[in-house]
Amino acid sequence: MNNFELYNPVNYIFGKGQTEKLATLVPKEAKVLLAYGGGSIFKNGVHEAITSALKGYDITEFGGIEPNPRFETLMKAVQIIREQKIDFILAVGGGSVIDGVKFISAAVNFEGDAADILKKRILFTDVSKVIPFGTVLTLPATGSEMNSGAVVTIEATQEKLTLGGSALFPKFSIVDPTVITSLPKRQLQNGVVDAFTHVMEQYLTFPHDALLQDRFAESILKTLIEVGPSVVENPSDYKLASNFVWSATMALNGLIQKGVPSDWATHMIGHELTALYEIDHARTLAIIGPNLYKVMFETKKDKLAQYGERVWNITGNSIEEKAEKAIEKTVEFFHTMGMKTKISENAENIEKTADFIVNRFEERGWKALGEKQNVTIEKVREIVEMSY
Repeated sequence: MNNFELYNPVNYIFGKGQTEKLATLVPKEAKVLLAYGGGSIFKNGVHEAITSALKGYDITEFGGIEPNPRFETLMKAVQIIREQKIDFILAVGGGSVIDGVKFISAAVNFEGDAADILKKRILFTDVSKVIPFGTVLTLPATGSEMNSGAVVTIEATQEKLTLGGSALFPKFSIVDPTVITSLPKRQLQNGVVDAFTHVMEQYLTFPHDALLQDRFAESILKTLIEVGPSVVENPSDYKLASNFVWSATMALNGLIQKGVPSDWATHMIGHELTALYEIDHARTLAIIGPNLYKVMFETKKDKLAQYGERVWNITGNSIEEKAEKAIEKTVEFFHTMGMKTKISENAENIEKTADFIVNRFEERGWKALGEKQNVTIEKVREIVEMSY
């Protein structure tokens, strides 16, 4: 097992009716920016519950944070916070809103061009330099409610880039599984597949001696397979909802990544598909992931076989046979979850997709990705073209 440090200071508050605790979590004297997305919180009662819990607080609202939050939109919130001297942010929404708030938190006191936070991948480790924030999760998928990472899109250049650092953990996150009842089926499907692929990025590498980490990861995968299809059809079933929501958090709160190698090439390629074609993030992962496993088969086959045996109960006469079956089962699961696993099924005029992505990676110097740094530019091209 590799050396590691595990730090996660998030006060994670899970269960029915927990929004009522907001007044005990947000500082009494705080000037609060209430940040949200497209307005669904007004339809599902979340906005009313929050404003009721925070009655008497000085609250300024900022809506319109997009899926795949835009740098340009977030900078408007940064300006409001600076002008009104707001000192606490409450992110109400899914991963995009929470990611956006992490950027806002970092950008308010940043000296220089705020775009450099993304372009230079600046890490924020000093809590005195950021604006504190909490979250009320309404759409489980990304685990952003219990980690310090974020992804933001610069619309002007069609770039989807990351930021993070230990100063960007939420102070608290309220996670009530009942909120998923009002979500569209597509968003629930995305949430399950997003969480599933987060685990795969940290698990599906090569055999190592971190036995417990593998078991943690496999248990999350098995739980998502068990509850995923059903929770999409029955989101009001609290057993299904609660296990799905907790699995999505556990998939990317840092625990299963410690002491083990991780990949993330699927995400890096998938982000470009979202930037190019506005394909839902989870759906880009379902497109790219299985093809990456095929192209990188020789270095991943041992772990693929283990995954097949332990997660899918696959048997076979060889490692290769079990590994191939494991990829097939993964694609079948994605189809069950409503994913279309080809770029051409999700976008038009895709002929130059591989050229665009390869050029982007070359410009950024991303020439060696994956757990063994063996996902080369040539491999990226092969993965993308196989995904057409």
